[in-house]
Amino acid sequence: MFEWFRRKPPESLEFESNQAAFDHACRNGDYPVLLEALIPALVIREGALDPDGVRHFLLRLADRNGGRELWSCTLQEAPAYPQVGDLVGFKVVKIASDLPDEASILGYIAVQLAAVLVQKRGWRIARSYTPPNLKPTLRW
Repeated sequence: MFEWFRRKPPESLEFESNQAAFDHACRNGDYPVLLEALIPALVIREGALDPDGVRHFLLRLADRNGGRELWSCTLQEAPAYPQVGDLVGFKVVKIASDLPDEASILGYIAVQLAAVLVQKRGWRIARSYTPPNLKPTLRW
């Protein structure tokens, strides 16, 4: 009798691979480049490791044109780091309009995303790469 009071769990789409999830994000997602936005990205290549522990990666950010490549990094005290082929969340920190287009978006790799899209909620987070001592931004 009271079945209709219960909330239905949100529907989710599970993908067979990170590449398939990324392709879906490019085709169907709308990810504007805004401050503090979390944009799905695919790790293409691993770059250098700085002496202070910052790891650099070549990413392909999801957009309607099939993706946009840029270099990004994990933060210094990140608890883990991604592997090539992982689906990750790129956190936008600054948009520098005075730099060339390929270097105008500044940010870091914040999370690893699972290849599961939960309707009306977004991508499921599998692991955080954000250091625990990083303070969230406060906006007034």
